[in-house]
Amino acid sequence: MAQISSREQALSKVADLEDALEYFRDGTVLMYGGFGGIGTPPTLIEGILRKGVKDLFLIGNDTGFPDVGVGRLVTAGRVRKIITSHIGSNPHAGELMHRGELEVEFSPQGTLAERIRAGGVGLAGILTDVGIGTVVENGKQKVTVDGKEYLLETALRAEVAIVHAAKADPFGNLTYIRSGRNFNPLVAMAADFTIAEADEIVPLGSLDPEVIVTPGIFVNMVIPSKGVNWRWAWEEKKGG
Repeated sequence: MAQISSREQALSKVADLEDALEYFRDGTVLMYGGFGGIGTPPTLIEGILRKGVKDLFLIGNDTGFPDVGVGRLVTAGRVRKIITSHIGSNPHAGELMHRGELEVEFSPQGTLAERIRAGGVGLAGILTDVGIGTVVENGKQKVTVDGKEYLLETALRAEVAIVHAAKADPFGNLTYIRSGRNFNPLVAMAADFTIAEADEIVPLGSLDPEVIVTPGIFVNMVIPSKGVNWRWAWEEKKGG
């Protein structure tokens, strides 16, 4: 492998947790990879909790489990609003919602993914017929195309996105393991500042371009993971 030049070193996006925590403050609009915690970076979540950040506005596909993923933020009462597909795996989220302490906007998972993707590629929104004739359409604009009615679902963006990658190089190119990929490539595109936590940071040039899922152009900072992603370990143990 060729020696890394001083220019490449200067362009490295690798930082430490304390650098990353500078981008989180009370009220931050935060996107994250989910799927019960497999896509959520544990070191960053721990850092956010330790910093004491509160009143977060979260956007992601679920609320994790009570003590796993973003569920830790919900359980600690650090979240004021969330746009998500479901909260059933975290009973604390349901309790807080019913007490009026957590505002929850539900969005079907496919619709949510497309809204995030739209935010990442610069679209204003998407058209979908999911929710027509139900409570989902309340307060939303309707558009007729070729005689068929659709709901206009607005695009979603965040101030900060946090993603959990299997491997990253110093330029921020990312790979994932199986279901650890989930929403991560989408949220990485749809934030003003994207922080990737990687289980392994590899030398520049060692990642096969054909397996890179998130190009480094979408990633602003990379930090090494110091936590254990329990579901990745479980998947590795069972062999898939």
